Parts: sequence; structure tokens; C-alpha cells
Amino acid sequence: MIGRTAALPLHLTAATLLRVSAEGLATALVLTVQARTGHAASAGYLQTAMTLPYVLSGPVIGNVIDRVARPRRVAVVLAVGYAAATAVLLLMAGRSPMVLALCVAGVIGCTEPVVVALTGFLPRFVAVGRLSRAYGLEASSYNLAAIAGPGLAAALAASLGGQYAGIAIVVSAVVGLFVLPLLPFPGAGGDVPEGGWTGVVSGGLVVLARGRVLRALTAATTLAWLGFGGVAVTAVLLAQHLGDAPSAGGRMLVAMAIGSFLGALAASRWLTPRHAEPVMLGGLVAFGVSLASLSVVPSVPWAMASFAAAGVFEGPVFAATLMLRQRESPPDRLGQVNTTAGSLKIGASALGAALTAVTADAVGPVGLVLAIASFQFMGAALGWYLLRGKPVDFPGAGS
Repeated sequence: MIGRTAALPLHLTAATLLRVSAEGLATALVLTVQARTGHAASAGYLQTAMTLPYVLSGPVIGNVIDRVARPRRVAVVLAVGYAAATAVLLLMAGRSPMVLALCVAGVIGCTEPVVVALTGFLPRFVAVGRLSRAYGLEASSYNLAAIAGPGLAAALAASLGGQYAGIAIVVSAVVGLFVLPLLPFPGAGGDVPEGGWTGVVSGGLVVLARGRVLRALTAATTLAWLGFGGVAVTAVLLAQHLGDAPSAGGRMLVAMAIGSFLGALAASRWLTPRHAEPVMLGGLVAFGVSLASLSVVPSVPWAMASFAAAGVFEGPVFAATLMLRQRESPPDRLGQVNTTAGSLKIGASALGAALTAVTADAVGPVGLVLAIASFQFMGAALGWYLLRGKPVDFPGAGS
């Protein structure tokens, strides 16, 4: 039996390994398809097939994990499904008929939300006084995965060839899967939510919409991520605009991920629930200012510095987001709140990426970075406006 002292390090180990796989999968998939077919763009269909099911599977998985008596079994089964589907997709992408690959990609979209749902377990084995630090470390876990996942895929592609880019992605998922059963998974054992099985999908949305803080947090971050969805394409276009190779856009994104990791790590030490709202709002504004500065940078090194600064401010925003969800959610809905809110951000990000593709030729990279920055400002303004209302508390919600 794992004690509470060892539980958090084991949780971070398992979750980070699974997140490294999830964060690096898109990169590995593009590199694999490019190596096998010479048409990297076709990997976009597979990425869409992985994303779309997430919108519904996220809330369902979060609800189930919140309520079953043995969440360990559910989490492990989902992780097994994710790891197996990831391995199969990377083996068949570019080799098999597209329709079969799309079906496997859909399985990934139905199981990958377990990576986010793991965050909801923290209050079950971390003491209340240590939760602030735990959420800061959890945010760092996501940011570290955002650096390591694509980095490992790119490194393997450069050394062994693009068709081998997915090896590290699959290995990371499998190792994380073996660590996962060691974690303590106290069960909640709740009943089906009010409203029957429709509440399985809508229950998280109801919690997010009804609570003043959660409503403001979700509206602010979802609007911000509508703009942020186009940052990857924008980085590549900006690199070319500055006279460098498209690959320099990847270096800019790595700089931002490193900044986010450092910002989240700092937040694990000083951020408290009392200050989470102003940190979330102020962080979005500072994030937007850093992104807006990209419109006047003279070279790629300066652009990397601006991206790194943006990441430093984004890290505490994410840590504050996790903290506020835990503080404001009913204990039996935390997993569903995390996965539902995550699904909304992923959906907004996907829409933002599509809007970027449509408008890129018309506005150019400078117009894109200013547009992305403006969405951060609008998100902060909307969050501030919604936070002015009278608090609406849930019975039994964290405080």
C-alpha cells in the first residue's frame, strides 16, 4: 500500500509520462506520415479524429471516475486503451487505408481524457495544506510534457528517421501505464447524477455555468484559447517573416514551453488559493502583452525571448486554473469539471487553429500575433466582468 508521502511523486511520474506521450503524439504522427507518404498534411485528418471525440468523452470519463467505487480499474483500462491505440495508429498511419486509421484515432480521442482526469485525484491523497504546491507541480507536469513529448519525437526523427518518431511516444505511455496501478485511488462510490445519464455529459457544464468563479474562469480561459489555438502556425509564419527557416518556429514554441514550466514551478511555491483569481486575470493580460510584443521583434532570438516571457506568465495562469477548479467544484464533480473544462479549451483551440488557417494570408504573421494577444485581453476582461457578480456557492465545495 502506497502511503501519502510517496503518492504525489508517483502520481507526477505516471501522469507526466502519459502526458509526454499525449503531447508528443501529434508531432510524431506528422513526422511519421511525412516519412511514409511525403504528404504531412494528411496527418491533419488523423489529428482531427483524435480531437473531436474528446469533447464528449472528456465529461463522461470525468463523471465516471468521480463516482465509481474502484477508479483505479477505470483509469488503468483507459490508459491501456490509449497506449494500445497510440501504438497501432503509429504503426498503420501512412500504410493502411485512411478510414481504418481514422477509426483508431477515434479510440485515442475516447481514452486520452484520462490524462487530464488524473488531476482530479489530487485532493483524495494530498493534504489540504499541501494542495497549492501540488497543483503548481501538476501544472509543471503538463508544461514539462509539452517540452519533452515533441522534443523526443523530433530527436528520433532526426537521428533514426521520421518513421521511428513514435517510439518514444509509445514507450512513455507504456512506462506511465506500469506506474499508474501503484497510486492510491480512493473511490467516491457516488450515484448517477441528477437528470439521469444526460447529467453524465451535461453535469460538468452545469457546475461550470452555475458557479460565479468557475463561470468566469471557464469563459476567460476558453476565449483566450480560441486565440491561442493558432499559435503553432503563427510561430512558423513569424519565423519566415523574420527571414529564418520554418523550423525556427519550433524553437519559439519550445522557448514558450520552457517558460511555462518555470512559471508553473514558481507558482507551486508562492501561489495560494486566495490569490488565484487575480493571478489568473493578471497572468492573461501579461501573457497577451508578451505575445503582442512579437509584432515588433527584429529577429528570431528576440522572438524566442518574447515567447519565453509569455510562457512564464502562462504557467501561473494554468496553476491558478487547476487551483480554482478544485476550490470551487463540489468534491464529487471535480474530475468531470476538469475534463469538461479541458474539452471546452481543446474545442476552442481547434476552432482557433481553423480561423488562423483561414485568415493567415489576409492578415500575415504580425496581424496573427496581435489577434492572438487580443483574445487574451478579451478573456481577461470577460473574466473580470463575470467575477464582479455575487458569489454562488455549492454545498460541500472546497474553500
